[in-house]
Amino acid sequence: MRRAGRRGSRFPPRRSNLAGMNAPHPAPIPFLDLNAQQARIGPKLRERMDAVLAHGQFVLGPEVAELEGRLAAFCGASHCVSVSSGTDALQIALMAEGVGRGDAVFLPAFTYTATAEVPLLLGATPVFVDVDPRTFQMDLTSLRGRIAGVKKAGRLRPRAIIGVDLFGQPADWAGLREIAAREKLFTLDDCAQSFGASLAGRRLGREADATAVSFFPSKPLGAYGDGGALFTESAERAALYRSLRTHGEGTARYEVLRIGMNGRLDTLQAAVLLAKLDVFEAEILRRDAIAAIYDAGLHDILEIPRRVPQSRSAWAVYAILLPDEVLRDAALGGLKAAGIGCAVYYPRPLHHQPAYAESHDRASLPVSERLGSRIMALPIHPDLTELQAKRVVTVLRATLEG
Repeated sequence: MRRAGRRGSRFPPRRSNLAGMNAPHPAPIPFLDLNAQQARIGPKLRERMDAVLAHGQFVLGPEVAELEGRLAAFCGASHCVSVSSGTDALQIALMAEGVGRGDAVFLPAFTYTATAEVPLLLGATPVFVDVDPRTFQMDLTSLRGRIAGVKKAGRLRPRAIIGVDLFGQPADWAGLREIAAREKLFTLDDCAQSFGASLAGRRLGREADATAVSFFPSKPLGAYGDGGALFTESAERAALYRSLRTHGEGTARYEVLRIGMNGRLDTLQAAVLLAKLDVFEAEILRRDAIAAIYDAGLHDILEIPRRVPQSRSAWAVYAILLPDEVLRDAALGGLKAAGIGCAVYYPRPLHHQPAYAESHDRASLPVSERLGSRIMALPIHPDLTELQAKRVVTVLRATLEG
């Protein structure tokens, strides 16, 4: 790697303008291109959606049951229960376990807010855990220390671990299960970004007591609105999830056995997902090919994603690390000036968000606190061409080396 330049940076000093900056730009490269995907699978989408419009069963229609069966088969899970969003999947899973006031739920500090807001909505307390500096998955040493700290303080009962498969890669589930078994904790896999990823040769969906998935449009398998699913090996949990997603109903329509919620997946969204599921495996392979282009073109000038051992990513996000915030912001600016979509996931860790200030115990989580100033994401989707991916590499290198 190059070490020349200011303050010992691997990058040389940058000129104020890129060569050719005033030349006409090629077509923009969107961060996500759902229109291209829709054009590619349009006939199948319309066929699926027209069938729903014809039969008129817009809630829990036959496509919902079909989708649940196909999703379970795809990841090898015994049971799949579709729900209205990934956030509702998390909430239903914790509601089913009776998680609430006085309970500590351990989760990574560097992830999306839904993972932390759900325990708080149920009266429990999120306990934030630091992450690995290169894979961004929950750090087991930090987790052990946080559990020990909660037990020593004696205010909260350690109750659950939510492991997040961040950016498309799996968490260290062997390690998380070992800790959970020793501490007698419920395990919930927040697989919102990583459905389709695999660990040790099997797809995610069976690594925890329950697995929650999101079908938000930007996810690798995305609907045209909100949607989600829960996977479990327990028939009892699956039955409880079905009750909770429908206002706590029993076997009869107006038999209310428990406090539940309105968390059903719309039939039209199930139809969209069925059409997309037909091409999902090919799309994962395509995302992996784009990631390989980025790897080859960028590994010598910045930190590319480090793979979790024995895993295959679903590549919801291709996140790179720059040495500092100045260079990160320069990279963002250079890509945006060239019409290339890019983003920051996430600009600050959850324990620094105002919403969680009162629940956080003020513990320092240095890796999570540093990542927000160094991280950025490049476009990665199945309709990105090889030429477009190489252009992303060329522009990024020119921005950092120019």
